[in-house]
Amino acid sequence: MLECLILGDSIAKGISQVRKECLAYVEVGASSRSWNNRFISKVPVNPAQTVIISLGSNDYEGLNTEVELLALRTRVTADNVYWIVPAIKPEKQEIIKKLAFQFGDSYVILTKLSPDKIHPTQEGYRRLGEILK
Repeated sequence: MLECLILGDSIAKGISQVRKECLAYVEVGASSRSWNNRFISKVPVNPAQTVIISLGSNDYEGLNTEVELLALRTRVTADNVYWIVPAIKPEKQEIIKKLAFQFGDSYVILTKLSPDKIHPTQEGYRRLGEILK
């Protein structure tokens, strides 16, 4: 069984820097659709203990975030799945919370944000790494 898998965008990349033991499929600037197009087929079929998903911050109007994230979530098999709720885009935040509830997953709301109000600070990433163990 895979211990840890991180999937997503630049926030996922930041988490992978503090959770170096995790396998990570990340792409800076990825929307949920572009991430799926590039990586969904690489999501291991074997279960993982923990999967961390961070997508939605880069999704644009007209992209069906719910369909894209549902496609990803149905591929994931894990004991624990954690969704990172984007610090922006309230409609995307609600979709992620809804999917987490639907699958019995957990979600984490970002705190300790950098000046861009999107990404965590270094301390924020360190804290996320601890929370998501």
